[in-house]
Amino acid sequence: MKFEGGNAQDIRQRSFAYALRAIKLYQALVKRKDGAGWALGRQYLKSATSIGANIEEAQSGESRADFIHKYGIAQKEARESLYWLRLLAESRILSNERLNSIIQERDELVAIITAIIVKIKRQPEGRRSEE
Repeated sequence: MKFEGGNAQDIRQRSFAYALRAIKLYQALVKRKDGAGWALGRQYLKSATSIGANIEEAQSGESRADFIHKYGIAQKEARESLYWLRLLAESRILSNERLNSIIQERDELVAIITAIIVKIKRQPEGRRSEE
């Protein structure tokens, strides 16, 4: 099952770009001599890259419920990534200024993913749509 509408390709591209930003952030953290930063960065990297992986997996969902489930996991991973970003900011491992745009992008990803889930749930059960 694939999501019908302009957001399907957009969310795939944006989640991929977000994952690339997470990789760069983690690489910057690894260069520092801060074990806490490494640990938090690793957790953030896992959740941030999982968003797009679940969205990609949803594109081949075996059913409507499977599609919704995979997007739900992506939504949860996006929410988890905020937790790690907040810890990085509040512990002063990274500055708020450095994290603000990443947090804003995460917020937008959650909004898009949520809108997709709501739209699919509102569609009639038998409707299958193509990208």
